[in-house]
Amino acid sequence: MAFTESSAAPWHAAYPPPTNKAPAGMAREMVLEMLKNSDSVAGKDYVLIDLRRTDHEGGTIRGSINLPAQSLYPTIPTLYNMFKAAGVRKVVWYCSSSRGRGTRAAGWLSDYLDERKDRNMESLILLEGITAWATAGGEFTDWMDDYDAAVWAGK
Repeated sequence: MAFTESSAAPWHAAYPPPTNKAPAGMAREMVLEMLKNSDSVAGKDYVLIDLRRTDHEGGTIRGSINLPAQSLYPTIPTLYNMFKAAGVRKVVWYCSSSRGRGTRAAGWLSDYLDERKDRNMESLILLEGITAWATAGGEFTDWMDDYDAAVWAGK
């Protein structure tokens, strides 16, 4: 039998599924308020993580870092240590819809936080992902870097 892309296991099958399958979420309006709040500093108080890899196009939320989900799981201890040292209180994950990669990543970090009994950091999903953000109008797209309306047309 010939190998085909469709016969390959999904990338996340190489890692354990998160115990927390329904991590908390943040509505885009709440994330936007966090971005606008001058008392809240990206990289210190919160981190936004864009998990897209091959579909990383059309722009990203200002201040986000790109950590493709496919290589995330083994880096969680290091990310946690960096976030903890910086005093980060919220880690907000997103992908296109935040129903696959976003939920999985938030669940993995939530599990890690639970194992350490860390109640000072939250692992959250951007509800509805970057697609809903990019199609919600100018109030949101104004807070995107490299925004390309053509990518989001019809979504």
